[in-house]
Amino acid sequence: GHLLHMGTLLTKPAGPVKSLVTFLTHYLALCFAIAAVPGHAQTSQQSATQPPPHTSGFPNLAVGETREAMIESFKDAPQLERRASALDLLTQQRRLAFALSDLAPQRAGIVDTYVVTIALDSDPVFAREAREAGRVLSARYGGQGRTLTLAGPDGARDDLPRGSIDTLLVSLAHIAETMDTKEDVLVLYTTSHGNPTGLAYHYGDTGYGILSPAKLAQTFAELGIDRRLVIISACYSGVFVPALTNSQGAVVTAAAAQRNSFGCRADNDWTFFGDALINRAMRQPQPLDAALQSAQRMIAKWESERRLLASLPQSAIGQEARQWLTQLEAQMPQEASEPVGRPAAGD
Repeated sequence: GHLLHMGTLLTKPAGPVKSLVTFLTHYLALCFAIAAVPGHAQTSQQSATQPPPHTSGFPNLAVGETREAMIESFKDAPQLERRASALDLLTQQRRLAFALSDLAPQRAGIVDTYVVTIALDSDPVFAREAREAGRVLSARYGGQGRTLTLAGPDGARDDLPRGSIDTLLVSLAHIAETMDTKEDVLVLYTTSHGNPTGLAYHYGDTGYGILSPAKLAQTFAELGIDRRLVIISACYSGVFVPALTNSQGAVVTAAAAQRNSFGCRADNDWTFFGDALINRAMRQPQPLDAALQSAQRMIAKWESERRLLASLPQSAIGQEARQWLTQLEAQMPQEASEPVGRPAAGD
């Protein structure tokens, strides 16, 4: 499953801060070591298209003198960048600037859809999923020319700006300026590891962070993006539902707030959730409600066959959101497209 498990931390009795910091650092290092697939480690001579491996521990990002204060500090969405080369930073800055400038402007009187897909972890399964999700969601919701994918190398290519908390926030701010927030719609798909405090940003041994539900909700409020469909593929992603639910928007998550989701092996093409919802259900000419039901049945079947604790995907669709969803889905392709890549469940 998505193996960033921090439930133990959140239920552990309060103790000295130093002990908590040590526990957090060692625990995250262990989680990412487990998530690595044996036989797929890269060497320092990796090609440009190979994603960097996680070889060192996840540093402590929490701030505070008590356990409660440190956990609370994750709401501020801490991000740490280290060891990145100057040339790599320049390359990424240019890629993002070009991708944002290439987005088409909105059209008055027309409900335009802006699609953003992002991989927040360098395990290549997330980059592959984000890339294909961008194509599927763009075709389904009419986002051609208005689709942005933020994803690192996936083993075959490295031609996009990488996903991080900062690049996501900058991209959302740019899109808010480009779209008409009273008329147009944002479709956001995120894929990564998750934990009870939010989504983990982890790029090799250089980038680390936690994107919290509070920070994402605050960003949408600041930018005035209420008309939105947010789809989050990660363990514990149900923690985002209360923060992101609104009358004009919809939020869909891969798991309940206290459950894992599955299929995030680094060498996979899809997670269970991404494969079921994006690669299969959303390729069919059916409304979002029907797609969600279809995906939930598939996921439940795969989990039951493997005797996995049910992930329990969540969704909340506002009444006003159903109006623009109906309008957009009336224009989606009426012919289904075929799934691509290796099935996440190995069917």
